[in-house]
Amino acid sequence: MGVHSASELVLAGLDPEQRAAVTAPAGPVCVLAGAGTGKTRAVTSRIAHRALTGEVSPRHVLAVTFTARAAAEMRARLTALGAQGVQARTFHAAALRQVRYFAPRLLAGRAMPELLDSKARVVTLAAARVGLRTDRAAARDLAGEIEWAKSSLVEPGEYVVAAAKALRDTPHEPAKVAEVFAAYERLKRSNGVIDFEDMLRAAVWGIEEHPDVAEQVRGQYRHFVVDEYQDVNPLQQRLLEAWLGGRDDVTVVGDASQTIYSFTGATSAYLVDFPRRHRGATVVRLVRDYRSTPQVVGLANAVISQARGTEARLRLELLGQRPTGPEPELRIFTDEPAEAAAVATRCRALVDAGTAAREIAVLFRTNAQSEAYEKALTEAEVPYVVQGAERFFERVEVRQAMVALRAATRSIPGETPLRVAVVEGLSAVGWAPDAAPAGGAARERWEALAALVQLAEEHAASPPVLPIGEAAAVERPVTLADFNDELARRAAQQHVPTVEGVTLSSLHSAKGLEWDAVFLVGLSEGTLPTTYARTPEQVEEERRLLYVGITRAREWLWLSYAVARSPGGRARRPSRFLPQLDRSGGGTERAGAERAGAAGAGAAKRAERRRPQMVSCRICGATLLSGPDRKLGRCPTCPSDIDQDLYERLHDWRARVAGAQKVPAYVVFTDATLVALAERRPGRPEELIAIAGIGPRKLGLYGELVLALVGGAAVDDVCPEKTFEIEP
Repeated sequence: MGVHSASELVLAGLDPEQRAAVTAPAGPVCVLAGAGTGKTRAVTSRIAHRALTGEVSPRHVLAVTFTARAAAEMRARLTALGAQGVQARTFHAAALRQVRYFAPRLLAGRAMPELLDSKARVVTLAAARVGLRTDRAAARDLAGEIEWAKSSLVEPGEYVVAAAKALRDTPHEPAKVAEVFAAYERLKRSNGVIDFEDMLRAAVWGIEEHPDVAEQVRGQYRHFVVDEYQDVNPLQQRLLEAWLGGRDDVTVVGDASQTIYSFTGATSAYLVDFPRRHRGATVVRLVRDYRSTPQVVGLANAVISQARGTEARLRLELLGQRPTGPEPELRIFTDEPAEAAAVATRCRALVDAGTAAREIAVLFRTNAQSEAYEKALTEAEVPYVVQGAERFFERVEVRQAMVALRAATRSIPGETPLRVAVVEGLSAVGWAPDAAPAGGAARERWEALAALVQLAEEHAASPPVLPIGEAAAVERPVTLADFNDELARRAAQQHVPTVEGVTLSSLHSAKGLEWDAVFLVGLSEGTLPTTYARTPEQVEEERRLLYVGITRAREWLWLSYAVARSPGGRARRPSRFLPQLDRSGGGTERAGAERAGAAGAGAAKRAERRRPQMVSCRICGATLLSGPDRKLGRCPTCPSDIDQDLYERLHDWRARVAGAQKVPAYVVFTDATLVALAERRPGRPEELIAIAGIGPRKLGLYGELVLALVGGAAVDDVCPEKTFEIEP
């Protein structure tokens, strides 16, 4: 295939906006990419197109992003597009590689300091040095505050003023945090260790203070791509500017509406100000959403349309490209245990109906909310995985499995099919393909090892990637030794396999991921937005969190909150970001079209006074909002147990009564009331009047006849040829 045809193939299938991003001229380019708009495809296609047309050399391109997973995906796509040789790494991985390479020159032969995996231990010692006792949680909070300061280029002596300006909610009195910060820095130096921020600073220092290092780095990397640019912090921006060295061949990709990490020092200011800082920059907006149904997209647009502040200047209105799907469901529960139980029940139903558990996610604002859903899913015998709780390759069972698989290479013949070899190797740690526990932690451990088997199947089915022009060697089967090498590579890059189980995740950890079905739970005031969101900027970030959660769903979306935290507890209001609840009969079907946040505190109180008596779904327990649902006594998506024969007799009876009275049929009973009667089959007057739509007047007019029909009477028996007369 010629270079021209290869570059044209890269452009094939791109929409007009993506094509504009790919073919933009050299120089500063800003791609504003909404959720699900194919930004990774656009940015990797841009790199490949420039490489295949000879505009750039792949080895001179550095693409940086924020997670090892995203970097691995970028490398895989670039390889598939024929752009081998491009460096795609996280900021930290790129900086670490450069610092290690230049360490002998920068450190005058001294050994490079050891890199801390975690700040917590040193922070605990530092706190003790300044008379502050800390537990694990307190040490984690202090470590986070130190990380914010260092990422924001704030020194210990500057911390108190900087924290006040940033309105930081500090874990201790700011002056005390500054003392811990200073003690932490001293301890690191005395122990000869550095943290990740030090490593980024070392990369900056090496370039800014050593002309020979700067010349070599800038000679190697001449074209830059930065993904998730709304998440860069001042330290990462400083490193990017050091790499650029005044040049402007940089493409940045981001979405201001997904800025949710400001507490770590990330800021969208660099994305927002990019066109001003780079005069003549090309700006492209990607707005065609290929991930979610129009219903999900509509709700996302409704929520973010109310955004205010700096990020709202770059707000994108997404255009759904997928076929129509189900409307988002909005549910209200009496308390959090009821909410968790209903979610677990629906997850069980989705799995039983054929949805893979790994394609379902339950997303919440805080990690503390996870426990209730872990318990409920365990009781429903639904496997689950807690996102972000522990790195996959650091789990005890996974480490043991990798040791067992390495040992198995000595006893399993090389020609053994890979899946068979892996299953046999895992038997040494007690794993068997047909021995999955019912649920809970044991099931989670089993699923983690099952993910290794699935990965082996995928690895065996994938042909080796060859550089362009290299002839394929004689094909040989993938061996267990090859697979162990692949696991080691993935572990080093934290490129984790997909584990079979419903994902439980905080909204922050869910960013960058997507599922077929998403449950957004705990959407009440005080949780989302959190009580700690006190400034307008902090509240807007909470709104963006909900937006990120909504845009994780491909097809099916559930939003819910509990009126009380525990049974009988104090009542709470729904999140101000939720669409205005329609209580006039439209139910939640218009959720995607409603404007988010339309009801403020005063409007919410007025709506509360107008609220009819709470009616719960008799199947899942959710509060029913619309008139038809209240009459049915169940959610429209919950299974129906209708007596079809009774429904037909009621329908026939209603037609005769309406004809005799010369009124429309719905004046007698609506269709929803007939369905409710046929489903609930009341046997007494008090059960009949409990059905919404049947009041004392209709009970007096039709109650005896309806109860007779429910009891099995024929229509002719209860409705002879006579006229029903209604007294004025």
